Amino acid sequence: MTESIRTLTFRWVNAYLVKTGTGFVLIDTGMASNRATLERELSAAGCQPGDLRLILVTHGDPDHSGNAAYLRAKYGAKIAMHKAEAAAVERGNMFLSRGSLSLRRRLMKPLMSLFRLRKRDRFTPDLFLEDGDRLTEYGLDATILHVPGHSAGSIAVLTDEGAFFSGDFLENRTRPSIATIVDDAEALETSFERVKKLDIRIVYPGHGKPFTLDEIG
Repeated sequence: MTESIRTLTFRWVNAYLVKTGTGFVLIDTGMASNRATLERELSAAGCQPGDLRLILVTHGDPDHSGNAAYLRAKYGAKIAMHKAEAAAVERGNMFLSRGSLSLRRRLMKPLMSLFRLRKRDRFTPDLFLEDGDRLTEYGLDATILHVPGHSAGSIAVLTDEGAFFSGDFLENRTRPSIATIVDDAEALETSFERVKKLDIRIVYPGHGKPFTLDEIG
């Protein structure tokens, strides 16, 4: 399959619409406040209700999961993510996919607690993805990678053609790097060491422009 990837950029966060031979797969969804822009982008790409095969959420933070429930209801697509993120989206609290809080994150928590899924945007995923799962059933020749570190259930998608959708595991906010908002530094480093050995052509991050792995210093 030759990938057709449409980058959907909403201020500071990205989602990716991948056209396959059987429809579309959406990787992340932006925040609820991005909804009108997201729907215009889907329409411009020719993605109508019934065409969206899968909504894949890399992790439960509201800037990635905020439109998943709405899109499922309108487009009829299943929502997939890692089981360690389920509590975060079911209860609207991103800290439920994190471990013990560092001092920095304890200080940030009152502010970040405002960054929640509204009740009407919360959801229970339709299916849970594990490391090594394939997405061929949904028309996408790609493999799921469990890459904890930013959050416990962060996942990435690596297509057979070398496109790597990293969520917040890798980012390009100011420069290409591993996650700068870290839940588990040891897990993050382990994930990165594993990923460095893979055949990745280009990284499509949750934040910032695409880059190559060798740009990470």
